[in-house]
Amino acid sequence: MRGRQIAIEDAKQVHSHGPRELCATGLRLYEEAVVVGRVPRAVLADAPCLIDMGLVRPEPGDADWMRPVHPSAALAHLLQPLTRELDERIRLAAALSRSLTPLASVASADPDLAITVLEGKSAIEAALLEESAVVSHQVLTAQPGSDRPQNGMARGVDNAMTAIGRGARLRHIYQHPARYSTTIRDYLDQISPEDLQVRTTEQTVERLIIFDRTVAFIPATPDRRMALRIRHPALVAYLIQVYEVLWAQATPFAQPLPTATPGARFTAVQQSIARLLGEGHVDDVVARKLGISVRTCRSHIAKLMQALGATSRTHLGVLIAQSGIVDGTSTRKGPAPES
Repeated sequence: MRGRQIAIEDAKQVHSHGPRELCATGLRLYEEAVVVGRVPRAVLADAPCLIDMGLVRPEPGDADWMRPVHPSAALAHLLQPLTRELDERIRLAAALSRSLTPLASVASADPDLAITVLEGKSAIEAALLEESAVVSHQVLTAQPGSDRPQNGMARGVDNAMTAIGRGARLRHIYQHPARYSTTIRDYLDQISPEDLQVRTTEQTVERLIIFDRTVAFIPATPDRRMALRIRHPALVAYLIQVYEVLWAQATPFAQPLPTATPGARFTAVQQSIARLLGEGHVDDVVARKLGISVRTCRSHIAKLMQALGATSRTHLGVLIAQSGIVDGTSTRKGPAPES
């Protein structure tokens, strides 16, 4: 008896499948038991699933034989846990439906779809192209930096012409150094001034694009590899207000910068650098705020030191405060440095 039990246990280890599965051997032995009326217990070592699933029971008075449970009773027994599990899942689905369906009408009026996260350069460009293809009134953009990659400007021309073709008018805000960018000038030369207005501002502005005053795009990370597409009316209205303030303070591209007056000793960029240095900013911060490279920034600082006769950076700070550069009252004592 002990040896038979060990053989059955070994068979269970080899004969492994799911607890609710009936293998081919088990099905054959069960069919034999139904036809004959019983089956030797010893042969069940090849199909322990018959016992595990309750398809056979010991014959009263003779443990060496097993009698089959009637198929209809066996089926009801095996289906009971499945039916119970299915019923629980149906109840859960119904409860979730009752809870969430009423919120659909509220969600459709605004919520999470009002702010969409775009990840990756290709996804951002595709979304911008999509909006450019349907815009019909106005495109407002603010672009940081003093230059743009040539391939990026080519895409910009395509997007701009698509929007203009649908009747939209464009407004761009760049930083002052963009006035000296050949790439940006080439871009502007391809678009009629009647379709595009451009202004420049001193310090950096983060990227902002608004289509038809209904959809706005802003960066979501410092490296601009993620962006937010915003459709929420209140947020878009706020961003439009911010843009209009920037626009009002910016200088039209066709006009000279207000600080570059005749007789001034320094260029507008150098005056901006002097002001930021006077506020205590270090070189890389000054460069970032003005949208120029650190190398270019330090070149301008060197010209400031030479023009003012400064012997050190500390001395330069003192001379900047005394010279009137920041308020534009400095007068020419020699040729203005090249920009």
